[in-house]
Order: sequence, then structure tokens, then C-alpha cells
Amino acid sequence: MTTRLLDACLGKPVDATPVWLMRQAGRYLPEYRVLREKLSFIEMCRRPDVAAEITLQPLARFDLDAAIIFADILLPLEGMGIGFHFAAGDGPVIERTVRAAADLTGVHVGDPRTDTPYVLEALRLVARELGGRVPLIGFAGAPFTLASYVVEGDHSRQFAEVKKLMFGEPATFKRLMDLLADTVIAHLLAQIEAGAQVLQLFDSWAGTLGPRDYERFAAPHSQKVLDAVSGRGVPVIHFAGGSVGMLAQVRAAGGDVVGLDWRIDLDRAWAELGEGVAVQGNLDPAVLLGPPDEVERHAADVLRRARRRPGHIFNLGHGVLPATSPDTVARLVEFVHDWNGEG
Repeated sequence: MTTRLLDACLGKPVDATPVWLMRQAGRYLPEYRVLREKLSFIEMCRRPDVAAEITLQPLARFDLDAAIIFADILLPLEGMGIGFHFAAGDGPVIERTVRAAADLTGVHVGDPRTDTPYVLEALRLVARELGGRVPLIGFAGAPFTLASYVVEGDHSRQFAEVKKLMFGEPATFKRLMDLLADTVIAHLLAQIEAGAQVLQLFDSWAGTLGPRDYERFAAPHSQKVLDAVSGRGVPVIHFAGGSVGMLAQVRAAGGDVVGLDWRIDLDRAWAELGEGVAVQGNLDPAVLLGPPDEVERHAADVLRRARRRPGHIFNLGHGVLPATSPDTVARLVEFVHDWNGEG
């Protein structure tokens, strides 16, 4: 196996900076769009053969250092008794929101083997196909990010409802977070058994909280997840979007690697995080919509700030945007691998 990514996760020296991209399998690839014309997003997730094919599509094009399974963070919710669907053009819609204690009636911890067996089968298919060529990343949403969808009902700008529940009914909010954390733990452990060699916990909406509220309401539940899946020989990446003001709290919650968005310089973030942790990031995804020289200028800035220090994984600060050119991604991956500390 190419261990470049695994070594970087553990802070070991590598021959070149490893690179993979959040949402590297998705809408910017023409081969993905061909499948999407025939199947809905949820159908693609629920068909292991299709999910495996989509997972492998970017590996056929680019010299990436990891595959990440094609799935969605909301998939475990249905098994918990919280229905959802994807509305055309509007994203996910929760069919049973939780905004009061009574709304938790019937909500329970999910079981990945009965709720999302298709994700586990897709992992097994991809692991067999990769044959150890590069590591396979499994993932799940962090409890707070999942709770944001469950309480708001869909994607929110203000996150008023989840904060209303959090501040107004903290016991109910904690019950919901406990159920979500236990479900996430079960799903991540099952992904390890199915062949995942790295895990990532996505807390995309952590930055909607202030540092003290994150520390009080969100971090303990992320820490519960991270503690449960750590120490199993599988490195864990903890990505908390918008976490510039609370990096110390994010690190304290756990993970071998802290994922960074683009709102802070990588060297400054690493200094705040301190020794003993790897970092992932942190190019603005929108940069890839620009011309090649601009992409290289921004990528070089990230790499210079990392100073070839062991423990850096190059990635975007969030997912690849749909309008991104595959040719741009190819050039970026090559540039990162070839970068020699100059330019």
C-alpha cells in the first residue's frame, strides 16, 4: 500500500505531501453526471455497485493519495426514526424535526448493519478493487452538524432553531446529541470493519457556535465519538468548519489530524494547535475556479506555510465545487506532489 497519507496522519516524514480532496467524487466529474442523469442522489448512495464506481472515478483520473467512500452524512438518520429526503435543487429536507422533548419519542440509536448495509458493502467493494493501492477513507457527520439538520429541518443560514433548543431545552438537546453520538460511533466502527483505513468526522457547522458554546454543547459529543473510534489502528481526521476562533477546543475534542478551512493561514493554525497533531487543508475551493497561475500561487502559499513539516495533508477547506474543471484538479494534484519548497 502507498502509506503516504497514513504516515502523514501520524506525523511521520513522507516523500511528497499527500493530497486528497473533500467531495473529490462528485458533480464536477462528467462521468459522475452521466450516472446522475439516470439515478437520483439517494439511489446512487443506496446501490453499492454505483457508490463504489463513483468512489473510484477520481482515482482513475488523478494521482490522489486516498479514496473516500461516496455516501452522505445524513444516511444514518433514517434508521434512527428520523426520515429525510433530498428535494430537487434544495438539498436535504428532514421529515421529522426535533424541536421539543416530545419529538424524541421513537427516536433511537441506529444500527449500520440494518440501516445502511449498502454503505458497508460499497466500502468492501472499493477496498477489494483498490487492493491496498491507496487508503480508503470512511466518514460520518459529527453530532452537532447532524443535530443542526434534524432541528432546523433543512440547511439553515441562521441556525436559530437548533440554538433555541440548545439554550432553551438543554436536557432535550443533550438527549438528541447522545443518540446521534452513539449512532455515529456505531457507523464508524462498522466502516472500519468493512475496510475503511482512515476516518473523517465532519463537523461542517461547528463554526456557527462561539468557542464557549462549542465547548459546552458540541465538543463533548464529538469527543465521545473520537474517543470511541481512536486507538484502533485507523487514523482519525477531525474537520470542524469555521473553527478559527476555537482551534484549541477542536484539538481537545480529539483526532489524529485537525482539518482546517481556508479562513486562517495554515502556519498560524498549526502554531495554535501545538505539537503532536497533524493538520489537513486548507485551500479555498473557489480558487480552483480561477486560472492555473492563481491556483498554483494559492497552493504554493499553503505548502510554504506547512514548510514540508511532517504531518501535513493537502486538501481543500471544504468540498470541490461543481463548476470546477477536472483539468484544474489534475494540475493541482501534480503541483502538490512535485512541489519542492520553492516558488
